[in-house]
Amino acid sequence: MKPHRRYYRRNLPHIERDDASYFVNFSTRGGFFLPEEARTLIYDHCLFEDGGTLHMHASVVMPDHVHLLFTPLKKTETEPYSLAQIMQRIKGTSSHSVNELLGRRGVLWEPESFDRIMRTAADFEFRKLYIIENPIAAGLAEGPDDYPWAWRESTQARAPALHDLHKSSCRNRR
Repeated sequence: MKPHRRYYRRNLPHIERDDASYFVNFSTRGGFFLPEEARTLIYDHCLFEDGGTLHMHASVVMPDHVHLLFTPLKKTETEPYSLAQIMQRIKGTSSHSVNELLGRRGVLWEPESFDRIMRTAADFEFRKLYIIENPIAAGLAEGPDDYPWAWRESTQARAPALHDLHKSSCRNRR
């Protein structure tokens, strides 16, 4: 049986494929800064979908954007949840919760999300590492476990992250 491919378009094209994993990022409208309490709500909304509509591999909620790496789960025996359904659930519910928390009204998220199908294991690992390293690169954390709004599925053995390699090479120079 040939895998289904779906395509929809807003301003950006969104291509979907059965059994694919996706790297998705979305930003706050106008660069709105998310306070810590809001990041916690969004983090919880993202992880709430794990095991429901998607299998989450990694996620991070930054002060003005979110990165996700996930595989959609099946809605029916043959049909997975669509990217549009998943993003509506995450962005819609988190927007409502954050607006309520902050006593604000209006749009929280930009209407578009950027998504990319992971075509190779190397691409998947690169994006997962990118998500893990994002708070470190932004100067918000020193290590992968120091940022409270970052999550990754556990693995038996972790390959060295970029900052680990950098730290060890700096130590070896002393």
